[in-house]
Amino acid sequence: MTTPKFSLGQVVATPGALEALAAAGLSADALLARHLAGDWGDLDAEDKRLNDEAVLDGSRIVSAFTLPTGERLYCITEAENDQGQRASTCLLRREEY
Repeated sequence: MTTPKFSLGQVVATPGALEALAAAGLSADALLARHLAGDWGDLDAEDKRLNDEAVLDGSRIVSAFTLPTGERLYCITEAENDQGQRASTCLLRREEY
């Protein structure tokens, strides 16, 4: 298993994301593991670079994953607070972003 690059904080998912995952036969854990490992999914090179920087500077991290059904889900980890902790990570559909 790959060492996580950052903390997720509290993990939540919208009902729409859970529905999309069920339709695709995937678990949230699979996408969260990719996100934690620094696999930013279907982002362009510039957004991937910004995420790599965000791991180091504590800013917001956004991944995008296209499911086998063709639907795209986003995984968003909020920026660090004043204590250097990330409060939450949310899985959501594109239209819920």
